[in-house]
Amino acid sequence: MRIAARNKTIIAALLLGTATATLGPVACKMAGTEVVQGTGLGIDKAAMDTSAKPGDDFYAYANGGWQKTAEIPADRSYIGSHLIADQTTEKQLDELMTGITKSTAAGDTDEGKIRDFYNAFVDTKKIDAMGLAPLNSEMARFGAIADVKQLSTVLGAQMRADVDPLNYTDFTTENLFGVFVTQSLAGGEVMPYILQGGLGMPDREFYLSADPKMTGLRSEYRAYIAKLLTDAGITWPEVRAQRIFDLEMKIARSHVTRERSANFEQNATEWSRADFAAKAPGMDWDAFFAAAQLGQQQKFAAYHADAITGLSKLVASEPLDNWRDWLLFHQINANAEVLPSKLDADRFAFFGEKLNGTKALRPREKRALNAVNAWLGDALGKLYVEKYFPASAKAEIQHMVDDIKVAFAKRIEALAWMAPATKQEALAKVKTLEVGVGYPETWKDYTGLTVNPDDAYGNKLAAAKFIYARQLAKIGKPLDRREWWMNAQLVNAVNLPVQNGLNFPAAILQRPFVDPTADPAFNYGAIGAVIGHEISHSFDSSGAAFDSTGKMRNWWTPQDLAKFGEAGTALAAQFDSYSPFPGLHVNGKLTLPENIADVAGLAAAYDAYRASLGGKEAPVIDGFSGDQRFFIAFGQSWATKMRDETLRGLIVTDGHAPGQYRALTVRNLDAWYTAFGVKPGDKLYLAPEQRVKVW
Repeated sequence: MRIAARNKTIIAALLLGTATATLGPVACKMAGTEVVQGTGLGIDKAAMDTSAKPGDDFYAYANGGWQKTAEIPADRSYIGSHLIADQTTEKQLDELMTGITKSTAAGDTDEGKIRDFYNAFVDTKKIDAMGLAPLNSEMARFGAIADVKQLSTVLGAQMRADVDPLNYTDFTTENLFGVFVTQSLAGGEVMPYILQGGLGMPDREFYLSADPKMTGLRSEYRAYIAKLLTDAGITWPEVRAQRIFDLEMKIARSHVTRERSANFEQNATEWSRADFAAKAPGMDWDAFFAAAQLGQQQKFAAYHADAITGLSKLVASEPLDNWRDWLLFHQINANAEVLPSKLDADRFAFFGEKLNGTKALRPREKRALNAVNAWLGDALGKLYVEKYFPASAKAEIQHMVDDIKVAFAKRIEALAWMAPATKQEALAKVKTLEVGVGYPETWKDYTGLTVNPDDAYGNKLAAAKFIYARQLAKIGKPLDRREWWMNAQLVNAVNLPVQNGLNFPAAILQRPFVDPTADPAFNYGAIGAVIGHEISHSFDSSGAAFDSTGKMRNWWTPQDLAKFGEAGTALAAQFDSYSPFPGLHVNGKLTLPENIADVAGLAAAYDAYRASLGGKEAPVIDGFSGDQRFFIAFGQSWATKMRDETLRGLIVTDGHAPGQYRALTVRNLDAWYTAFGVKPGDKLYLAPEQRVKVW
């Protein structure tokens, strides 16, 4: 689960379910050690609060002890089971990096590029000594803008590919438009999707919401703009800050909402080159596309069509001074970590402290590692799996994925309300689902990327341009259904509806999600549920709009679609009722795809767990039955403690509900009621007809 949502636009829609996933109660080898399925308890009894009644507060029952004692690290905005796994991975990567930084490998090798990129990033003395000199060429380009055509050229040249679902970087915050390259929603053709961008804060709601907390953040953001410009030595910082802020308010009003952005049907718009001038006047589109290296492209997915029209109008109507100031601010803001330390500190003071409540800036070495993950992720990932995830593990983990796919298919076959034709297509989706486990079959090639050991700023810009070119090279070619969108060294997973595929990176095979000493109940509850979650994303309220080829089309009968919609409406209402703060509720509609995947995934994992017992009952271990251990493991996998600022931002912008509410998915499974004796009158009790059963 991603905790801090940002303006991911189409990433949030076309890459579903970036929820930390975990894999397999199966035999595998990890770091050279044989790992086999055990018979132990698995669940953490010390983390529980057994004085809490499961039917009244299941989250407290599973995690109450942990919730009372867990402390959020000063340099983090949250702590939870997902971060704990990530910290283990980070230690492994630190070990790798210790050797790489001392490597004598040639600078044109992957290892040499990682070394030089990392060492340049951590050399703050050199970065500070260079001052703002790295910005000279950008400042000259922005300052030379004399008309709309030149502005359009600069905006096109700034555009980069939005390829990062994990928020290491977000190009739509520093550029007016972003581009994402994948198969057309109509199927077949790989094309560029044009996306809304241009906001410094995470989402339009931060600019437009009447909530007092948001109003306060807007004041803080405006002050931050002025502070950053002041410390960068830019003249008239207060005047420029007001112009930049006012322009961003107008940009925010042009944006479509996050709920609208996640709706495929409403955004399945394709434009020709001529359509941009006709439907979105203002921008010099010929100049823009030529500078964006898309001058020959004749067909685009205008994913945020209304926003494209609004933003283009602003290009022509807003004074050029405002745009020059906006470009300069965002160039500094987006690259503050590789500019003088005072600018880096300024950015943290707002985005870290004010926006997320984080108390301390992460150590430079940790952020350097994040930067390598962002820009040279596959190069580092290849080294990671060679040491920590040998190829022998891949087939073993695939076995558990296959078991849960079988369980999911059986659930589809058993649906009494679904017509045979709809079932046939649903089963085809499961059968043809392309599941990538551990790491990609083909690693990305970094030939052509030059890394300078003395230029952290230049390295970041060079890497962004390199990735952009790599994405553009996919246009017009057949869709690669095995393309990976996550690094192997990340504790996460993703569903790819246009590819009808999944990515399960190697780094997720560890506690607290998998315990090779535990019996199947724990591993199916902790890991299997998230495997099921990602599989189920192919059938959530968004994924169900795509067929087995990744084409968006309606393959449902009207009756089946109505029945599916009824279940979604009920589940959305269930989550609408959850409120972490007075007056601030979870958005059941925004989080519906994730919540459907949780319900369906947990149910499939439970079926697979029961099937693994071969008709026998699991032993009682330390007083807990097998079913109890299964559900407790699931609840503990969502242990989460956030700073208030982070939690508020997540509620407003993220398609994932907070972990304490995702743990309550158990309310919809009949087996949970039996396992814990939950009865009418218990606070979490739902009558059988109110329990949502989607698949």
